[in-house]
Amino acid sequence: MVRVTGKHTSTRLLLICVTLLAFAFLADIFWASSPRFSSQWTSQDKPQTTIVLPPKEKTIRYKNETVSGRILSATYADLPAPELQWEKMAPAPVPRLDGAAIQIKNLLFVFAGYGTIDLVHSHVDIYNYSDNTWGGRFDMPKEMAHSHLGMVTDGRYIYVVTGQYGPQCRGPTARTFVLDTKTKKWNDMPPLPVPRYAPATQLWRGRLHVMGGSKENRHTPALEHWSLAVKDGKALETEWRPEIPIPRGGPHRACVVVNDRLYVIGGQEGDFMAKPGSPIFKCSRRNEVVYNDVYMLDDEMKWKELPPMPKPDSHIEFAWVIVNNSIVLLGGTSDKHPLTKKMILVGEIFQFNLNKLEWSVIGKLPFRVKTTLVGFWDGWLYFTSGQRDKGPEDPGPKKVIGEVWRTKLKLNS
Repeated sequence: MVRVTGKHTSTRLLLICVTLLAFAFLADIFWASSPRFSSQWTSQDKPQTTIVLPPKEKTIRYKNETVSGRILSATYADLPAPELQWEKMAPAPVPRLDGAAIQIKNLLFVFAGYGTIDLVHSHVDIYNYSDNTWGGRFDMPKEMAHSHLGMVTDGRYIYVVTGQYGPQCRGPTARTFVLDTKTKKWNDMPPLPVPRYAPATQLWRGRLHVMGGSKENRHTPALEHWSLAVKDGKALETEWRPEIPIPRGGPHRACVVVNDRLYVIGGQEGDFMAKPGSPIFKCSRRNEVVYNDVYMLDDEMKWKELPPMPKPDSHIEFAWVIVNNSIVLLGGTSDKHPLTKKMILVGEIFQFNLNKLEWSVIGKLPFRVKTTLVGFWDGWLYFTSGQRDKGPEDPGPKKVIGEVWRTKLKLNS
């Protein structure tokens, strides 16, 4: 056995200490040259910069469409418009959607319409602007359509043309009637050559003009235009006369006569249809194209295209009044949302200045609403009925209303 001496032990300890010191020295050099070390010291000379990388954009999918980033706002179609002071008046006896209305002096005659998708009205209610009351209810003829009516007045007699008979998406009728508003009596008129849904209807130069609308399947746009000579609530002819077709077909448009010119404003191509085989003619949505076209029929019986509306607008057939040589239009429906494809209601008031042939947005309604029924009396602009939106942030249709609202009308010069 070999014994280890003290000298050898001392030498080994010395070598171990030298090795440890060398490792410590090298570690110190590497640490001093590291980024952490240098950043601590350089921060005294210049401010430290923090870089935040943006998160990767998400791709949101809607059926066959994609969009990077945020979803488009549900209110993307709203236009800037002045806020107005609205006053709530006495409500209508029943809520109405797709009803019709005619103003004669201080009275608004309100006809038909859906109460719900399964219930239609078959009577007339009368609103008196002078004393803010409803009354004088009376029935419509049993054979008369319940919605999507064509309607116009000469100041006493109200002419009612074609429309949908029954609830849901039932078929149309070609039957035509006239109401004497003084006696509340109804009479038959020659039926339209074929039935239509929501055709543009007006009295012009002694003739009752009916044009466009949707065909019998409720979806296909119609271009036909007919007229019938009438006077004092009576037809002077037994058959409707073909006229120049309208340039673009479809239902739910405003039709106005001012200064011996006939105007057709807005509208749409396509509409809900009855579901094939449904025993109740259940409504089924189809593709719709809402447009902002404006046409005028002049002395030469030729259609001329005028400046379009500020945005596409439909369901406005009874949503207009004439004030100081301007056409004032309220609410309606615009083109569907580009991503969700949902219907979007309109909440603006539009003015078409006939002197300048210019459109402007002159105010906001208290909410977006379609198929509203409009009147004007003693400086006040009124509307009632229709289907309103789901709320300020959601322009989709929801509740059918019978409310009456009014505001002081201020037109642009």
